[in-house]
Amino acid sequence: DNWTTSHSFCNWTGVTCGAKHKRIKALNLPNMNLIGTIPPELGNLSFLASLNLSGNGFHGDLPGELGQLSRLKLVDLSSNFFTGEIPSSFGRLNQVSDLVLSNNNLTGAIPPEISNLLNMRTLDLASNKLYGSIPSSIYNISSLRKISLSLNSLSGKIPDGMCHHLSNLEALYLGTNELSGQIPTTINECKNLQVLALDYNQLSGSIPRSIGNLTALTELYLGGNNLEGEIPWEIGNLLNLEIFFAVDMRLTGLIPTSIGNLTNLKEIYLGPNFLEGEIPWEIGNIHSLEIFSAPNMSLNGEIPHSILNGSSLRVIYVMLNHLS
Repeated sequence: DNWTTSHSFCNWTGVTCGAKHKRIKALNLPNMNLIGTIPPELGNLSFLASLNLSGNGFHGDLPGELGQLSRLKLVDLSSNFFTGEIPSSFGRLNQVSDLVLSNNNLTGAIPPEISNLLNMRTLDLASNKLYGSIPSSIYNISSLRKISLSLNSLSGKIPDGMCHHLSNLEALYLGTNELSGQIPTTINECKNLQVLALDYNQLSGSIPRSIGNLTALTELYLGGNNLEGEIPWEIGNLLNLEIFFAVDMRLTGLIPTSIGNLTNLKEIYLGPNFLEGEIPWEIGNIHSLEIFSAPNMSLNGEIPHSILNGSSLRVIYVMLNHLS
């Protein structure tokens, strides 16, 4: 209501000016029920350092003129109705630390110019209609803490050396795409990962034993792929793990007894798969366990009484097995 000529624009809601030059340095208008398109003239606000228009009803293309804003550190245009491609000019925003364009209808490939943003900490392009391969040069941005590209139609393989430069990465969301190939055995070089989400792709091969070196992991989502072989014993090294999701795959062998080491585990989802043998009694060591889901497999024997050791248990879901 105060966006009128009777008020200085520096006092308008959502507008912040610099104290010295009285130039606009922030335009933060999230969740304001705004509609329409983004005018290309926004690219003339050369002092702009923060642009947050998330949670509105904007539509149309993202203007390439935004790439002129060399001081921008935050770009959050998420949860709108933007269409078209991500402008390659965004690769000139070399001060950006957070680029958040999720929950839109953006199409096309991820422009490789994005990898020029060497100060970027967050890249969030999730829930769009992006396709093509992920530019491998993105994995060279050592400042990244979060990569979220889930819920798109991205294809291609995850590079073997993906983690060589990502020792600071804390969250990697690549789920619900069309990625193929194997999980890199060097995934452990992303040593600070807390969330690894690779679920619902077309990944093949086995779960690499090196995943057990990601000791900061709290959430691990692998389900809905073509992974096969055994759950590696090293999974028991993930002492901070709270959620383990490994359903709808071709896993074989036994549930490793090392799972009893995961004393912070709250939710474990193991089936459907082709796992067999007994549910290990060591499951009773996990007093924090809330959900144990292992249906539609070849488990036999009894449900171990030790599973009742924890007071947090809410769900035991073991239908379609050979339990007695």
